[in-house]
Amino acid sequence: MVTPESIQQGIAAGMVTEHLTVVGDGAHFEAVVVSAEFLGKSRVQRHQRVYQTLGDRMREEIHALSIKTFTPQEWESAAGR
Repeated sequence: MVTPESIQQGIAAGMVTEHLTVVGDGAHFEAVVVSAEFLGKSRVQRHQRVYQTLGDRMREEIHALSIKTFTPQEWESAAGR
């Protein structure tokens, strides 16, 4: 069974993140990923990078994953710091 924790572990194993959370109910999940890897990347490229960390699980196990991606600077600005 897919859990938020298993998705979070998959992303964390595949890329360096400054902040990473995944929530969900077993069918629908939402991830917030903050990584310096996203600097200079388009939204599509950022999502593709996250999908890459999950590999075949995106096609076979995970059916609904909403992803919000930020660079560390964007994350700081979004937090109003």
